[in-house]
Amino acid sequence: MPQATARYRHLFALPGARAFTAGNLLARLPMGMFSVSAVMMIAGTRDSYALAGAVVATGLAATALVAPWTARLIDRHGQARIALPATLVAALGGLALVLCARQGAPDWTLFAAYAATATTPNIGGMARARWAHLLKGDPAALHTANSFEQAADELCFMLGPVLAAFLCGTLFPEAGTLTGVLLLVTGMALFTAQRSTEPPLQPSATPTPPPYRAPGMPALLAVCLAMGAVFGSLEVVTLAFADEQGHGTAAGAVLALQAGGSFAAGLLYGALKPGGSAERRYRWCLAAMAALLTLPLLAASLTGSLVLLAGALLVSGMATAPTMITNMTLVQERTPEGRLNEGMTLAVTGLLGGIALGSAAGGWTAEHVSATAGYGVPVAAAVTALLIAVTARAYALSRRAPTPAPAGVPRTG
Repeated sequence: MPQATARYRHLFALPGARAFTAGNLLARLPMGMFSVSAVMMIAGTRDSYALAGAVVATGLAATALVAPWTARLIDRHGQARIALPATLVAALGGLALVLCARQGAPDWTLFAAYAATATTPNIGGMARARWAHLLKGDPAALHTANSFEQAADELCFMLGPVLAAFLCGTLFPEAGTLTGVLLLVTGMALFTAQRSTEPPLQPSATPTPPPYRAPGMPALLAVCLAMGAVFGSLEVVTLAFADEQGHGTAAGAVLALQAGGSFAAGLLYGALKPGGSAERRYRWCLAAMAALLTLPLLAASLTGSLVLLAGALLVSGMATAPTMITNMTLVQERTPEGRLNEGMTLAVTGLLGGIALGSAAGGWTAEHVSATAGYGVPVAAAVTALLIAVTARAYALSRRAPTPAPAGVPRTG
């Protein structure tokens, strides 16, 4: 174990690493707060969950469109020049949302204000780009850094909703959004101030292709879409299941266990020295994810116990972080040079799109069939992700296979 912790100590011994990580974590925590805060604020001031859900869905759609564009500007002009101004625009959108909700402005203003928050840069992608710059030529250390970043994602999405619900519920409906805006601006200012660790611009003499056209990237992005469907459906179905059991207030804690399992697995995965290629590990991680996601389905259908379901979610979450870590490693390897932020942001955009699809599919199944049957949706999504990865690998191998020489013609080379 001392050798394992030494891997993380090595990371943060690098000059500037602790400072940009502190800003990174401060700016990342609101990512798990904004949706819950917006729902609670709008539902509390307008007495309409339908309106709140529609506003948040519009914000996700806007993010899917705007985030890759913001990332492209960051790759071209640098993190400091673009990320902080883009964050300030997003912060103004958050403050406008608070003002419109508080003052009873027309409903369309809520949509417009929340859509403005889509300019928020992908702080996780920028942090991974810094690690890739600092650890160039050291794949083992980069694996540990990617594992830490994924664990940070899980921690923020585990603590963010809890903090948002606490602030909105105990103080006032706008408290979660206001706190999130403050943390986002402060964290991004601290992060972008660390110029010594910022990746240098890499001007190219010849235009590079968009990341989504790079070899192997379409399949990775399709897997991200399927994995997002896992996360979106699992959240909605668990909320519905807990409500059916009469323990709706416990749903947040149950979902936090799933994120907690992923957080612990991510840190452990980063402390281990990876064996074999990331390509090979990827398929095994996806297979493990699909297999472990059957546990919540079995717990819900065979026992109906929320306690056993919580334990099943904890165990099933342990495959999430290793899968996402390996996915991001492959995204980094396959993204054209100089467009790393854009490539990783496209992966996140795929996840967001999948979350929206999974939420819709899980909600429909829970309402029209049962919440228990809804746990089949994340299993199906995980199996789909595995099939995409396996099929893409088989196709790539077939393209590399040498073409048989015609009869009577000797093979050269």
